[in-house]
Amino acid sequence: MRHLYVTHPEVVVDAAVPIQHWPLSPYGRQRTAAFAASGVASGFDLIVSSTETKARDTAEILADALSLPVEHHPELAENDRSATGFLPPDEFERTADLFFGHPDTSVRGWEAARTAQARVVVAVRGAVTRHPGRRLILVGHGGVGSLLRCDLLDLPIGRQHDQPRQGCWYTFDSESWRAESGWRALPDD
Repeated sequence: MRHLYVTHPEVVVDAAVPIQHWPLSPYGRQRTAAFAASGVASGFDLIVSSTETKARDTAEILADALSLPVEHHPELAENDRSATGFLPPDEFERTADLFFGHPDTSVRGWEAARTAQARVVVAVRGAVTRHPGRRLILVGHGGVGSLLRCDLLDLPIGRQHDQPRQGCWYTFDSESWRAESGWRALPDD
C-alpha cells in the first residue's frame, strides 16, 4: 500500500524557543497549503504526525484542506538535538554532516543517527500496522525522514540522502518496504 511522507517546510527560527516548539513561518504555511491543493495528497485516509509544533502545523493545514483526521505520535519526532538547542546555520550544517557521517555516535550530545533511524522505522511500521488498509500521510522532519528513506532503500546512512530543502515529500510502499519516489519539494506558492 502506498503512503506519503511529508516534511515540514520553513519555520520561525527563534533561538530563545526550544526547537521542537518552532511554528511554521507564513511562507511555510503557504507552501503547505499549495501542496494540499496540488492533488498529490489526495486519496489518503489518515494523517499521522510528529508532535513537534512545526509538524503539527503542517498536519493541521493538510487535515483542514483534505478533511482528514490526524493522529500525533512522539516517536516521529526529529532526532533529539536538545543538547545543543539552536545552532547558527553554518554550525548546524557542520554538525548535521557529522550526525549523518558518524551514525553510531552521539555528535555533540545529539541522538545518534542509527538510534533515530530505528525509532522512526518502528514508529512508521507501527502506524501502518495499526491502520491496515488505510493510506497514510506521515508528517515529520527532514533528518528522520531521510533516515527512514535510507532504510526503505536499504542504503547506508549518509547526508547525500538528506532532503534537498525544507518541505519535501516522497512515497513508499509498506508491503514491499520500498521508497517509490525520490525527494520532491513542496510547491513554492
